[in-house]
Amino acid sequence: MGPGRPTVSASGSEGRARPGKIVLFGSGEIAPSGRRGHAVAMADFEPPVKVAVLETPAGFELNSARVAGRVADFIRERLGEFRPRVLVLPARKRGTPFSPDDPHLVAPLLEADYIFMGPGSPTYAIRQLQGSVAWRYLVARHRQGAALGLASAAAIAVSAWALPVYEIYKAGHDPHWVRGLDLFGDFGLQLAIVSHWNNREGGEEVDTSRCFMGRERFEAMRRFLPPEVVILGIDEHTMAVFDFQKGRVEVLGLGQVTILRGREIREVEAGGAFPIEWLGEIRFPPPIPVERPPGAPGFPRPALPSEVAALIREREAARRRRDWTTADALRERLRALGYEVQDTREGPRWRPLNDPTAPWQPLEDTAEHASA
Repeated sequence: MGPGRPTVSASGSEGRARPGKIVLFGSGEIAPSGRRGHAVAMADFEPPVKVAVLETPAGFELNSARVAGRVADFIRERLGEFRPRVLVLPARKRGTPFSPDDPHLVAPLLEADYIFMGPGSPTYAIRQLQGSVAWRYLVARHRQGAALGLASAAAIAVSAWALPVYEIYKAGHDPHWVRGLDLFGDFGLQLAIVSHWNNREGGEEVDTSRCFMGRERFEAMRRFLPPEVVILGIDEHTMAVFDFQKGRVEVLGLGQVTILRGREIREVEAGGAFPIEWLGEIRFPPPIPVERPPGAPGFPRPALPSEVAALIREREAARRRRDWTTADALRERLRALGYEVQDTREGPRWRPLNDPTAPWQPLEDTAEHASA
């Protein structure tokens, strides 16, 4: 464990809460502009960084696995310096085999360094996650030090009051707000987060800014919010990075962040930052004790390529015939391929050379985990 890695435990009982960063994406989580947002979230952890992508906000869509999978692929392919181990959690809908209330399904959240949720429906995400095991695990893990990435629908859903985008823009419901997951409430902040703040999909014909509400309708909607609620508008391809340890919010990407607090309007361009106190008086909530369910799965172990397994077996055969020269040469070949070997009475064990924190694994287990 290096100096930059937070000290955490599954029970959450060690020390006071040291919450991780929260990165709110206005959009563009798999665009080149979004790469830096993921990198900032993952930079506090030593590689390999364990990343959990929660599928819930898009769980109602027939291609929800692909929606979450695109994010997972982007992180694997574009954030290689963190050697991410990415796991998609298909916690799609309550009352199904893929329920966010299934502690075994969502248990990997308890060891994730970075937890991401993205596109979908804000109100669907709220219905599925409010009071769920998945939400409790996510909040507990964040207070232990894990970073959160929340994009588009997920960013809206974690508000104190959430914008029901589909219901108003697509289904024609009267403008209104719904109670959100209120992620920031325990920190003393009452936020209404609005992604896609500067959307221009409507072109010259219709104003689709303010997450498709349009300026005029959105200004009318502001009157429905309690006066203590602060609106945080995030432009597309723009990120607001909450750093609770430094007490500030950094703005990254291509646009700006807009803060509406009473009659006061503040705008912060990308490359700038502002104190969290602009959003309200900040406080630190206590840790949340959570125990891992017995027998619950964690992140899968790294797979061992079949050619590497063959070299380990060849080296073991050389050792048995006391051909130490060949055995030593094979050890160096394995190191060149990125693996180290440990000789034990029970047989050879292996682990990735660049991950000294990984557990040693018996060669016998590789048949199940091997990848060509």
